Order: sequence, then C-alpha cells, then structure tokens
Amino acid sequence: MRINLTSVCVDEQAKALAFYTDVLGFQPKTDVPLGEFRWLTVVSPDVPDGVELLLEPDEHPAAKPFKAALVADGIPLTSFGVDDLDAVHADLVAKGVTIVQPPTDMGPVRTLVLDDTCGNLIQLAQLTG
Repeated sequence: MRINLTSVCVDEQAKALAFYTDVLGFQPKTDVPLGEFRWLTVVSPDVPDGVELLLEPDEHPAAKPFKAALVADGIPLTSFGVDDLDAVHADLVAKGVTIVQPPTDMGPVRTLVLDDTCGNLIQLAQLTG
C-alpha cells in the first residue's frame, strides 16, 4: 500500500496553482475540467510520478471553518520536506511569502510555517538528525 494522492483545500484553484508552482516550485500534473472546478494536481519535480497534491476547492461546508480554526490556532494543514530550509526560507522571503514561523529547531527537524495565500498554513521541514 502507498499514498498516491493527498489534498489541500484552497479558496481559489487558479491562485493556488500559481502559488504552489511559481512560489513553492511544484509542477502541474493533472488538470481536468469538472464543471465549475477542476481536478487539479501538482507534484514534486524531484518525483514527478510520486504522490500528487490535489488543489481541492474548499466548497464543502466544513472546509472553511476547519481551515480557519487551524489558522487561528497556528496549526499547519500539512508539511512538505526540504533539503535546505535556510535556502528555501531566503527564497520565500525574496518572493514576498508571509512566514508565520521562521526556521526553528525542533529536535530532529527544523521547521518553518508559511501562509499559502489560499487559507492554509503550510509547514516546511528539514530532517537534521
């Protein structure tokens, strides 16, 4: 068994696609029109046939309150791994990304938390030990 797909609920798919590709560096994988919305996924350029991230519309009645509660409590929706957190942090700052938590040592990992502009906090983590 393996994970093929995971999702992040976003307030606007086109804006999310731009952020997750142009800012975070993922690449588009699948884009299928489904009426008002799309089946829209991105993948890591390092593993283009790996796990897909679905940029899912937050239209379900529970999605927006759930997202807002997580943000209010400072809880990231998900976490992505990086090899060099400091370099990624510098790149994100240069791109004007809102950093909610700067790089912080947390035992065997260093993490930062950013605002994805789509209603979510996202954690980036680098294994250190």
